[in-house]
Amino acid sequence: MVSLQGKIIKLRALEKEDLDFLFALENNPSVWEISGTITPYSRDVLTLYLDNAHRDIYDVKQLRLVICTQDDEAIGLVDLFDFDPKNRRAGIGIIINEEGNRNSGAGTESLQILCQYAFSTLQLRQLYANILEGNERSLHLFKKLGFELVGTKKDWIFNEGRYKNELLFQKINK
Repeated sequence: MVSLQGKIIKLRALEKEDLDFLFALENNPSVWEISGTITPYSRDVLTLYLDNAHRDIYDVKQLRLVICTQDDEAIGLVDLFDFDPKNRRAGIGIIINEEGNRNSGAGTESLQILCQYAFSTLQLRQLYANILEGNERSLHLFKKLGFELVGTKKDWIFNEGRYKNELLFQKINK
């Protein structure tokens, strides 16, 4: 079994107590571009989401885990999405909410742990990540973890009056 704990972070399931953290993160306009959000979420909607967060990845095709410091402070989220057990692949994404928690190694360790879980426990063959062109931190992070650029989706995201390319990265477990 893969441990979901690293040296500086641990990953855990969403809990009802995460409502305030989730509310702050999902309603932070500075991260909407990467999360695909275009409107705020109410506490009621997020409460319904948390009520269903226990559902199995094979059922809902997504796994969302909270990134916590060793003293259990929630600092971000990491996801497997578009889970496809037949073709043994999934998308992977990460968000660290506060600027002060970025560039601390938390993102690297979170993705390493989730990749290991996806490849060993879920027996996936490949993971992919969609990264906006110009998001240098994410580009560096995913390249460092062995993801390879496999394509460009031209003018894929429209935000703040202009189109941006989205880059497709892939990691194959050989």
